[in-house]
Amino acid sequence: MSYIQQRLSELGISLPPPREPAFSYVPTAIFGDFCFLSGQLPWTEGSGLITGTLGKDCSIDLGRDAARLCILNGLSVLQRDLNDLTRISRVIKMTGFVACVDGFQDQPKVIDAASNLLVDIFGEAGQHARSAVGVRQLPRGVPVEIELILGLQSRG
Repeated sequence: MSYIQQRLSELGISLPPPREPAFSYVPTAIFGDFCFLSGQLPWTEGSGLITGTLGKDCSIDLGRDAARLCILNGLSVLQRDLNDLTRISRVIKMTGFVACVDGFQDQPKVIDAASNLLVDIFGEAGQHARSAVGVRQLPRGVPVEIELILGLQSRG
């Protein structure tokens, strides 16, 4: 068991099955020692989505839950595409998009849930640069979408 799998187990986290893209893109693009993870949505265990708009019909707590699900779904895709999450040497950058009403200013509070989860799992290597961006609408009516840029250990 890798140290990442052990850490997930300690946190009581099991990754969901990876989802295939529904549109024309690849979930991960690897270039040199970098991996670019496409935007992840908050799919739930039953293959449903958390939906809503922050400041309207979605609470900050539900938005935080959605942000965590985005990370778990992303890690599932990374596990499949990298074959081993220990290839991740560093989480470099996160961009979190939050669907919200005009005047909503708590995007960082929502995206903090995803940032904190990455640090819980990867430790210091999970600390990252970040943007938390408020948008009017996201695909499929979700409240949060998250993409990552990761550093990879060189294959030797």
